[in-house]
Amino acid sequence: MRKPRTSSIQKTAPVFAALGDPTRLRLVAALCAGGALSIAQLTTGTAVTRQAVTKHLTVLADAGLVRDIRQGRERLWELEPSRLDEARRSLDAIAAQWDQALQRLKSFVEK
Repeated sequence: MRKPRTSSIQKTAPVFAALGDPTRLRLVAALCAGGALSIAQLTTGTAVTRQAVTKHLTVLADAGLVRDIRQGRERLWELEPSRLDEARRSLDAIAAQWDQALQRLKSFVEK
């Protein structure tokens, strides 16, 4: 597998930073499982306020992970899966580099 480009890694850094927060990670998981959801739906059963969820959704939107859509008077949030795919590809490339490095180390040690 080819080496990940620095620009590719830098491009996905905001995604990893946004997902580093447990509340935002939970929001992404909820949107993955439930489709487009309102802030009220996203706060049901949690101790997180609607204002806090709004701020977390803004961070996720800035990272390109979610987008809001208007449905009548309601504002729904939905996942933007392409950004997660980009992040996964970056992690796959890094994992391949590690596998190659470990294989080289193993070969060296076995000699």
